[in-house]
Order: sequence, then structure tokens, then C-alpha cells
Amino acid sequence: MKISKEELEELLEELENIKARATELITVYIPMGQNIYTVADQLEAEKSTAKNIKSTGTRKNVSNALDKITRTLKDYKKTPENGLAIFCGNVSPTESQEDLQIWAIETPMPLKVRMYRCDKEFILDPLKEMLAVKEVFGLLVMDRKEATIGLLEGKRIEVIQKMTSGVPSKVRAGGQSSQRFHRITEGLTKEFYKRIAEEMKKVFFEMPKLKGIIIGGPVPTKDEFIDGEYLPTKLREIILARKDIGDSDESGLNELVEKSKDVLSNQEIVREKKILEKFFERLGTRGEMAIYKEEEIRKAIEYGAVDMIIISKSFDKKKIKEFKNLAESISAEFEIVSTDTAEGDQFAKLSGIGAILRFKI
Repeated sequence: MKISKEELEELLEELENIKARATELITVYIPMGQNIYTVADQLEAEKSTAKNIKSTGTRKNVSNALDKITRTLKDYKKTPENGLAIFCGNVSPTESQEDLQIWAIETPMPLKVRMYRCDKEFILDPLKEMLAVKEVFGLLVMDRKEATIGLLEGKRIEVIQKMTSGVPSKVRAGGQSSQRFHRITEGLTKEFYKRIAEEMKKVFFEMPKLKGIIIGGPVPTKDEFIDGEYLPTKLREIILARKDIGDSDESGLNELVEKSKDVLSNQEIVREKKILEKFFERLGTRGEMAIYKEEEIRKAIEYGAVDMIIISKSFDKKKIKEFKNLAESISAEFEIVSTDTAEGDQFAKLSGIGAILRFKI
């Protein structure tokens, strides 16, 4: 089944509490693009290995879990678009009893990890990272000789493109005048900036989750590139910061992210503040178009009058899931907000749930 981030958060809490006495809980991650039949064959081979387990109980539990996983994989003709995560094992708290459970999850974001693991607990880190990913950030580190374009997705930094300029070093070839050499290098540098901009346009222009771009490099270079308006207006407008960075390779991307923590941590808070500011402004100036009582919101949903449902992370979890489904049923936006801001805390104390209406009811 394909699940939302909210459902994934609930599931992770459940899976995290499951512990086994022996290494008999099986975790399988099948990344996007991986041939599911190849994985099924590999798991069939693991059954032979399981026969060598000395403990009778552990051997039985592992073999039964592998059987259940391979049967489940037969329901899939191919790996789901974002990948597949499977957790299976005997979760009975009583040693002599069997309660074999399986969870097969089509992940809400692209899964890029391949794994088969048999342990005393399920391996959940790859899915936990997905919960942290609400948007992605474009990265660029550059100097006049090379550039590296990257992507920050949660905590993962991915190198997208490496480029070199061909700009010669400051030592001139024999016989070249200083002015002529300068013209050549400046021309090559501008061409390099254009190539960087073209690559960034290809990568970022149509990226729906792109929240912003951060650019790093030596003091003159990055500023020449940004201020020279090589990038399209759409991308220039979402440049969040420019940072002084020495390296223009993969290590430079890591340094850029490290130096930009202040910028990155503020982005989700800023977004939440804007949502809540809109709600409170509507409540204050056009009270009939914003409501915060649960019964009124349910009534407005029945009429199809809700444009956006806002719910606090501190709200009842079962109701969060219920209202998410209700929002989807009428094509309304659905936003979960934290209590990390003054607005979020105020909203939680008000009722923890609110709606902005499409029309008055």
C-alpha cells in the first residue's frame, strides 16, 4: 500500500516498539528502478541460508518470514514507482506463540537504499529520513575552474553535475599580452557561467518540491555569477543565500550545507508562519471565512466549502488521519503545523484545528 508521510510516522512508531529475542525480524528495502523479480530470487536463496540457523525457534521464524515476504512479492508485477519497504517477523511477546506479521509499504518518496537485513529490530533509518524531507534545496559551489551542482533532500546531499571551465591559469602562454590574455580568460569565464546556468535550469526549473537555491564559492566568483543575471528570473528569485566556500567539488557541497544551517532551519518555520498568519488574518477580518470549531469544520466539509484544513501536530493522531482523508475527498489543501512558533502555539491553544473556507456557509 502507498502511504502518506503522516501514516508513515504512525507506522514507524509501531515498528520501533517491536523487539525480538533473536535476529529474526526481516527488513527488505527495494529501491526505485530495481527489478523486483531479482529481489524475489535472492530472498528464495536466503531460505537455504536460514536452514543453517542453530536455534530451532529462530530458524522457524526466519524461514516463515521469508516465505511470507516472497509470497507478498508475487502480488507485484514490478517495483512501485518510489520503491518498496517490507518488514516481517514474529511479533508475539510470548516466546512459545507465533504472530507472524508483514508490512509492505510503497514509500511516499523515492527509496534509494537496497537492503536485506535480519536483526532483533527492524531497520527504519531510511524511512525516518523521508519524514524529514518536506522540500528540496538546490546547491551550487563554484569557482572559475569548476562547478558542482547538487541537491539537498532531507539530510542527503546528491551530486547532480560536475563541470569544468577550461579557463587557463594566471600564468600566460608565451607571447600573449596581458590585455589579450585577460580578454580570453574573461570570455571563457562568461561562457562557463552560461553553461552552469543552463545546467541549473535543466535540473531545477521544473522541480516541484524545490524550495530554494544556495550558492557558494570565492567572494568575487559567486557574486559575478549571481549578479550577472545568468540564471532565469524564476531561479534567481529563490536564491536563499550566498556563502563564502573554498572548495568547488563534493566536499564544497558539504561545507555549503554546513554553513547554511541557519537558512535551512528557518524555511519550514517561515512556511508555517505564513499559513497561520493567513488563517488568523482571515479570522480577524472576515470571520465567516475562517472557522476553528471541529463541528463547524465537519459541517463545512459536508458542503464542500473548505479550501484548506490546518491541524496542529499536537492534535489527536487518529483525527489527523481522518481529517486528511476528508480533505482529500473534497480536494482541499491539508497542512500540519508544529508548535515551534508563537503562531503555532497560539493555534494549538485555540483548538488545534482550523479551516479556511472557499465560500460562506
